[in-house]
Amino acid sequence: MPELGISGDELVQIEQGALLHDIGKLKIPDQILLKPGPLDTEQWRVMRHHAEYGREFLDGIEFLRAAADLVYSHHEKFDGSGYPRGLKADNISVGARCFAIVDAIDAMIFKRPYNEPVTFDVAAAEIQRCACRHFDPDIVGVALDFLSSTL
Repeated sequence: MPELGISGDELVQIEQGALLHDIGKLKIPDQILLKPGPLDTEQWRVMRHHAEYGREFLDGIEFLRAAADLVYSHHEKFDGSGYPRGLKADNISVGARCFAIVDAIDAMIFKRPYNEPVTFDVAAAEIQRCACRHFDPDIVGVALDFLSSTL
């Protein structure tokens, strides 16, 4: 993504992290992963560990170690209200900030056990609404432009 100054090895690390972002869900029980409705407090506590589990998996594989940060940080939010570390703004890697937008769009436009899909335009409006809170406002426009050109 030259618009954001990302290239070379950093771009490869982002791609690897994006492809493996939910690998930690391998340690989450199916009754939580496949639950059709909202998770209760305890189920959320268990689910939130998937980012840490993913980082642990990748830390053990030399050529994927650099991708572990995106896996660990993809649920951080720009305002610091995310998890697992409550990182804020530029303390979240640019790759994780970019991927958070992609992951949210994916969750909204494709069928999941817990929701019905919406159109890309509806999902994009939600991302824009959540800029500055969930998403980096400097990346939202670039990411949505890129995603709209690939769908």
